[in-house]
Amino acid sequence: MNIRLAVLAGARPNFMKVAPLIAALRADEDFRVILIHTGQHYDDTMSGQFMRDLQIPPPDYHLQVGSGSHAQQTAEIMRRLEPVLIEADVDGVVVVGDVNSTVAGALVAAKLGLPVIHAEAGLRSFDRSMPEEINRVVTDCLSDLLLVTEQSGHSNLLREGKQSGQIAMVGNLMVDSLTKNLPEAMRSDVRERLGINGRFGLVTLHRPANVDDGEKLAEIVSTLHIIAEEIPLYWPVHPRTRARLEAGRIAAPGFLHLLEPLGYLDFLCLQAKAAVILTDSGGIQEESTVLAVPCLTLRENTERPITIECGTNRLAGTSKESILNAWKEANASPRTGIIPPLWDGLAGLRCHEAIKRFFVGPRVS
Repeated sequence: MNIRLAVLAGARPNFMKVAPLIAALRADEDFRVILIHTGQHYDDTMSGQFMRDLQIPPPDYHLQVGSGSHAQQTAEIMRRLEPVLIEADVDGVVVVGDVNSTVAGALVAAKLGLPVIHAEAGLRSFDRSMPEEINRVVTDCLSDLLLVTEQSGHSNLLREGKQSGQIAMVGNLMVDSLTKNLPEAMRSDVRERLGINGRFGLVTLHRPANVDDGEKLAEIVSTLHIIAEEIPLYWPVHPRTRARLEAGRIAAPGFLHLLEPLGYLDFLCLQAKAAVILTDSGGIQEESTVLAVPCLTLRENTERPITIECGTNRLAGTSKESILNAWKEANASPRTGIIPPLWDGLAGLRCHEAIKRFFVGPRVS
C-alpha cells in the first residue's frame, strides 16, 4: 500500500499542528507524505524559525504566496496549489486549523475530486465577522474526514449534517508539540536575554477586529498599560499588528514591553513562566490551559469553549472596562483548571489511525 498524502501548512499556527502529524504518518511505510508550504507566513521569525524549532523537514513544495487581502491570498494559494497537487498525484489532502491556507487547500482538493481531511475540525465561535470562522465553516463543509479536538467540535459537526462516521475525536495536535518540546523550551535563556526578573505577563494580539480599528487598538493598548503598572507585560508583536501601531502612532509606554516575534521554544518558555497571558489567539487559549497559566482572552467569544469549561481561560472582552474587570476577577479568584480529555500528547497517533482507517476501510459519505 502506498498512500500519497499532501499535508498543507502556511501560517505560524499550522506548524505546531503538522509537526506531530507528519511524524506519525512518516513512521508508517504505507504513507508517502508530501509537505506543501503555502508561504502565507514567510519571514524567518514567523515561519523558518518555527519549522526549525519543531524539527519539521523542508517542504517538498513552497508556493511562496506572501501577503495580501484575504481574497487575494486565498485566490493566489488556490492558483499555485492546483498544479502542485496534480503533479504530486496525491490520494488526499490534509489541511489544519482555520487560516486562509486551510480553506484554499480544501477548495482546490475538493474541486480536483480529492478527499479532504481537516485537523482541528468543528470549532465554532458563531461569529461570521471573523475571517477564521468563514474558513472553518467552508473547510468542514468540504471535508470528508473531520479530526476533532474537543466535544463542542463533534456536536457542531453533527448539527451541521456531518455523519458520525466522518468524525474522529483525536485530541489536540498543538498539545503534542507542546508536550514534546516543553523540556527543551524550559532550558531557553529568553528571560535573561529580555531582562525579565520576577512575575510578568505575556501579550499577543493579531485579530483584525482588535488591530485594524485604530480606536479599538488604542483602547486595548491603554488598558494594557494600566495592567502593566501592576505587572510588567511583554508583547511579541505580530508584524501586521506593529504596522497598525505605527500607522496609528500608538505608543506603548512604561512597563508594556514591545518585542520582535519569538521562535516557538522561546515563546513556549515565556508562556510556561508567565503569571498571566492576555491574548486573542485561539491556540494560546489551548496552550495556556495545558500549562495551567491564567489566560484572559481579549475577545467577545471563543471557538474553544473547553478552555473556559475545563481550563484557565476566561473571556475578557475588548473594552477597557471589561478587560480590567476580568483582570480583577482573575486576581481575586484564579482558575486552576484541568487538562481536557485526550489532550495527552498522543493526538498525532490517533490522527494517523483515523486517516489510515479512512483510506483502508469503507468510506462514509
